[in-house]
Amino acid sequence: MTLEVGAMTAAGVAVLVAGFVLARPRLRAASGADKLMALAPVFEAAPLAVFSMEHLTVPRDLAGLVPKWLPAPMFWVYFVGAALVSAGVSFIAWRCVRWSAALLALLFLIIVATIDLPNLSAGLHDRIFWILTLRETSFAGGAMVLSGSVRPRGDGAGAALMRVGRTIVALVMIVYAVEHFLHPRHVPGVPLEKLTPAWMPVPVVIAYLVGLVLLAGGIGLLIPRAVRRSAAGAGAVLLLLVLFFYGAILGVEFRTAPVEGLNYWFDTLLFAATVLLAGRGADPKAAVS
Repeated sequence: MTLEVGAMTAAGVAVLVAGFVLARPRLRAASGADKLMALAPVFEAAPLAVFSMEHLTVPRDLAGLVPKWLPAPMFWVYFVGAALVSAGVSFIAWRCVRWSAALLALLFLIIVATIDLPNLSAGLHDRIFWILTLRETSFAGGAMVLSGSVRPRGDGAGAALMRVGRTIVALVMIVYAVEHFLHPRHVPGVPLEKLTPAWMPVPVVIAYLVGLVLLAGGIGLLIPRAVRRSAAGAGAVLLLLVLFFYGAILGVEFRTAPVEGLNYWFDTLLFAATVLLAGRGADPKAAVS
């Protein structure tokens, strides 16, 4: 096992375990779908910690992504790694969440503006370009909702953050749903370039079902009365996808392509957390940090 794989695995497991333990007071205070919402920051924190380990253990592999006009590319790789793990620690410790979530949203938007959008002309007709750009944008949207949801009730800035963030997540879910219908042979959840392995049963059926869930959930997030139910339902389906679909792929590929397997597992977990977080703004019991 390489340092990168070991660090990613250890970080993901450690944050999930610590997050579940530290979230117990909020879990006890919640009921029904609210329990899933209470765990959303934990599901968000684990992928952030995992991806931070990539930045900190193999920075040279990522330095090429830093915009050419920025000096000291290695510094920015380390900086982003430190920012991701700091946000993850904040979420599981449930401290300074309004600020860490807002800054995380800003980080994702900066990545979109400086890395994704400058390649717009080259990627205009490339579906993967749009999927990746929308993925980072949705991550920003989920963090915006989280930041807004932990502000005092009646805070205008918090309400605006929740509205904008939830709308972003909803629109991305709808676009991803269409991608599932158009390209059902590709892995579901975040419909990237990877094809579903041939040994996976009924891949097209899985893709269509996930597409329908994303479509219904995305539309539901735009309807005030349906927000919590839509976020919880779609988020739960995505969590099942992470556990069983991507869990099976990770188990098979861990010896041959462990980094790819871990990336897909935690990337989809981060998207699931983003969908769950989008429902927090409609939760009257949302905590104040």
